[in-house]
Amino acid sequence: MKAAVLVFPGSNCDRDMAVALRLAGADVTMVWHKDAGLPKGVDLVAVPGGFSFGDYLRCGAIAAQSPVSQALVDHANRGGYVLGVCNGFQVLTETRLLPGALMRNAGLKFLCKSVTLNVATTDSAFTGGYRAGQEISVPIAHHDGNYFVDDETLARLKGEDRIAFTYGQNPNGSMADIAGVLSDNRRVLGMMPHPERAVEAAQGGTDGMALFRGLMGVLATA
Repeated sequence: MKAAVLVFPGSNCDRDMAVALRLAGADVTMVWHKDAGLPKGVDLVAVPGGFSFGDYLRCGAIAAQSPVSQALVDHANRGGYVLGVCNGFQVLTETRLLPGALMRNAGLKFLCKSVTLNVATTDSAFTGGYRAGQEISVPIAHHDGNYFVDDETLARLKGEDRIAFTYGQNPNGSMADIAGVLSDNRRVLGMMPHPERAVEAAQGGTDGMALFRGLMGVLATA
């Protein structure tokens, strides 16, 4: 399985993402934001966390205009898999691959700690390695993780079973405790918590590994 990890000025979780994907068995290529294309035959594009372009304007807004982001959108529109974590989730909303917006945390403070997540659906390549309703522990590290959608979109996300993860105890004010959402074809996942920082015991926990291994398993048999 081939994966591409995008790298923007200010990305600081790109290496963590690459390590997690390689541990799960992926062949990983790092792709600079000025590249206009993706590696041939790529299955998954991962958009990592960090502070792309210093979070100027809105988080992820400038990164969404980078040349590689058009290749990202084209990949997703062809049915390719995409994982966006933290700042990557923000980029996915700015490119409109996912609905909603990530606003300033309700407490107006940067949050960096482990949180409990509930697996809201197992009907995706990203969440199929978990049990429905399973509680997992994954770190967060964000200042703008307060997920917002209008009421109509929220009803659609719920009705279509597209909420991937919810917070056990909401840390940032996100609507309906949402920590991660899926696209309508269920091949794009955006989430604020960092599963790539929970794949080895030395990191304090391994609950994020099931996401990467489950994804690799699906792609290996696709």
